[in-house]
Amino acid sequence: MVRLSIDIDDKACAEIMRRYKLASKEEAINLALRKVAAEPSPFIPPTAKPMTLEEIDALQGIGWDGDLDAIRPAGPSDFS
Repeated sequence: MVRLSIDIDDKACAEIMRRYKLASKEEAINLALRKVAAEPSPFIPPTAKPMTLEEIDALQGIGWDGDLDAIRPAGPSDFS
């Protein structure tokens, strides 16, 4: 997993959480990403094959290795 700071549509996220009985925004976003990645999209060329849920799950844990505690600043950050 990767930690990312982004602006999201709170109403859409709340609706996903309500509809699927999810406890967190993280769960809602991950569900939405998996659903979109598994379905055809108008933004993906018709010849491209959508990823299967198994392929998406296989991505977990690849591509990065590090110590987040060593990277994070000691005090609170101001991203405003």
